[in-house]
Amino acid sequence: MNRQNDKTLQDMEAVSIQWFPGHMTRTKRQIEKSIRLVDAVAEIVDARVPISSRNPVLHQLIQGKPRVILLNKSDMADPAETKKWLQRYRAQGTPAVAVDCRSGKGLNGFIPLVREVLRDKIAVWEEKGMVGRTIRVMVVGIPNVGKSSLINKLCRGGKAAVADRPGVTRENRWFTIGKGFELLDTPGVLWPKFEDKTVGEHLAFTGAVKDEVIDTERLAGRLLETLVVSYPQALCERYRLDDGFLPGKRGDEILEEIGRKRGMLMSGGVINTERAAAAVLDEFRSARLGHITLEKAEDNQ
Repeated sequence: MNRQNDKTLQDMEAVSIQWFPGHMTRTKRQIEKSIRLVDAVAEIVDARVPISSRNPVLHQLIQGKPRVILLNKSDMADPAETKKWLQRYRAQGTPAVAVDCRSGKGLNGFIPLVREVLRDKIAVWEEKGMVGRTIRVMVVGIPNVGKSSLINKLCRGGKAAVADRPGVTRENRWFTIGKGFELLDTPGVLWPKFEDKTVGEHLAFTGAVKDEVIDTERLAGRLLETLVVSYPQALCERYRLDDGFLPGKRGDEILEEIGRKRGMLMSGGVINTERAAAAVLDEFRSARLGHITLEKAEDNQ
């Protein structure tokens, strides 16, 4: 296993400062300054990790504004688990909808959801003769969660920068998405320190944290250990592993077996675990490994 970069997940606290660069500090200030300009907040979270992808700092920043939650990347998540998460949010009084911002699936429910959460406020506007007043919504979320993809789909013009990596949007921007409806896009915000190691891992698994600051072989090994518990059949089917192979195996052992099965060999017959790790992470993030949700609603009451 490549140990040249020794920034393992066990060293997360030591490297966490690299995950909160200067532009994210500026983003916090921008949100604090702009929150008074909007009527509601649309918080986008990753349906595969609904807890880890909700930044606790944002709850403080939005200052009690009406909020809706969009469970994005639901096309990659376990549909049964997504349904449970939606039920949980609604039971807590928070309107939520499952979406796929890249394809647009579920987005037809977004504007009606916002209007529902603002129903009382809209009624007050109309009583004051402000019929058709523009509704302004701030879009917030962690890096790489799909904010720009949401705006591109709603604008139908591809106006927001999109890339499959964190940290693309760097400033607040307004977009008109229909008559009387505007969105304020904001850069993604991670928090200064992950108190829970599992949160850091889950964000790294999904690509919210840049791979450059983590040993990807260690990361892939931890992902495999996680999936052995909740989705062992997906691993067996994708990587043609024997049903009896996984129990008791460490992540690095599973990674080596995957490299062997895929023929990822270097000179001397050494398994290229770095290449195997890249494949595992890519196939999880693209859902080629299956529809997977790492955080279950019943485990996070």
